[in-house]
Amino acid sequence: MAELTRVMGIGKKSLYDTFGNKRSLFIKTIRYYAQNNVAELRRQLFAPGSHSILENIRNVLQGWQKSHCKAGSKGCLLGTNIADFDTSDEEIAAALRQSLKHVEDAFTEALEQSKRNGEIQLVAPPREIARTLVCLSQGIALLGRVMDSGEVLESALQVASSQMLKPV
Repeated sequence: MAELTRVMGIGKKSLYDTFGNKRSLFIKTIRYYAQNNVAELRRQLFAPGSHSILENIRNVLQGWQKSHCKAGSKGCLLGTNIADFDTSDEEIAAALRQSLKHVEDAFTEALEQSKRNGEIQLVAPPREIARTLVCLSQGIALLGRVMDSGEVLESALQVASSQMLKPV
């Protein structure tokens, strides 16, 4: 909190008056982070003028893999907090679930659009593939924190991509 107030140039009282307690600030942070990340994900998935949504999905996953295989990767705020927080706190668990659901929804919509465009051969319903991509993305982010090379993340992504994201 000291670093946060210092960087923001405000006092603790102002922070607490604005956001409430630490827990409330944390939940708002999760929601804000997810909202911004999902907006960016959607921008990348549905980029106007791109060759195909399928290519965009692959580019998103490859971008995450490259980002998280760099030394010093901190992972994803959602994933690291899923691993760290007590799941008996239902409000925090619900905020994390909702955030992941928004990522799942974005992937589902992209897969459905790709199928309608005739770009992709689906091996499972779009929602199930999207859930798998969410799991893969969180695995990439968490494992990237401790891997000494990108080989594991790259091979996992390659298998998933070749098996689930087959072009027509």
